Amino acid sequence: MASTDRLRQITDAVREAGRLGVAELAALTGASEMTVRRDLEALAEQGVLERYRGGARSLLLRGEEPPFALREQEGLDAKRRIAAVVAELISDGESVVLDSGTTCREVARALAHRRVTVMPLSLHAVNALTGAPEVTLLVPGGRPRPGELALTGPLTTASLGALRFDTAVLGCCGLGAADGLTAYDLDDATVKRAAIGSARRVVAVADAAKLSRTALAFVAPASALHTVVTDDTAPAEETDALAAAGVTVRKA
Repeated sequence: MASTDRLRQITDAVREAGRLGVAELAALTGASEMTVRRDLEALAEQGVLERYRGGARSLLLRGEEPPFALREQEGLDAKRRIAAVVAELISDGESVVLDSGTTCREVARALAHRRVTVMPLSLHAVNALTGAPEVTLLVPGGRPRPGELALTGPLTTASLGALRFDTAVLGCCGLGAADGLTAYDLDDATVKRAAIGSARRVVAVADAAKLSRTALAFVAPASALHTVVTDDTAPAEETDALAAAGVTVRKA
């Protein structure tokens, strides 16, 4: 098992149980207890859990998203494929508002050599586009969320309200035909709604796992989306339901 997959498995297991011992986690992951101890130290440094002698307890609530640093290497190949498809959907000369999140950062990287205007909603994506020779970069106001560096607050929504974009590219924490687009963070959901209101076309990016998940904060119904780009492991029942709701689904 790759280390990033093991870290996520440990994070999910400890969060679900509240606390678990090193021996239990070693049996779960198939790794040695020494490896598990190193993983727990790494996760403790990220603020995901707290170590105690012989195990760890979760510092994440069940409805909280794991930190950016833990998610950024997960499913990286799928995220890059999704980003490449999104870049194909965007024409030279378009104006794009680009959401926060790890997949949207890959979209920023895919657009770095394109002649487009982009307003990223996270400092991670701003950094990915800084210095791109043909990109016209617009930086909104706002307060960066620690770790995630997503821009939120009234300055961010005011920036979105002052502009009109050809395309909004949105990340999500959960997406489905029944519950629509959802997010873990209430402020993030507000920004996503403002981005939808500022664009003629809305493209959502979501790996397969997010198509069977619903987070706390409602953003918009599936009908507000024009296109969903996901990976080729997405379950057919989820993608078929989105298509039945009038959404174009592209698999990378």
